[in-house]
Amino acid sequence: MAHVLIIHEVADYEAWKKVFDAAAGIRHEAGERSYQVLKDELDPNKIVHFSVWTSIPAAKRFFESPELVKIRAEAGVKSPEFIYLEELEAGEL
Repeated sequence: MAHVLIIHEVADYEAWKKVFDAAAGIRHEAGERSYQVLKDELDPNKIVHFSVWTSIPAAKRFFESPELVKIRAEAGVKSPEFIYLEELEAGEL
């Protein structure tokens, strides 16, 4: 299972969320299968997007595409940090 952890600051959460929601179809088509959106405890415009993908290459193609670079700029995203992860283990306690 491939995961992507993205940490970024946004200019305005509500404006970012509208763009994020509107891109759900292209995210799914590119290989995203589930996601979580979290915010920093002290800074509501510092967002974490944690998602599950069909593969890391699919995620990289999507996140590094010119189309998504443009979408991020329109959404007010500042300096995103992408961390691509392969699951080793999962559980519930």
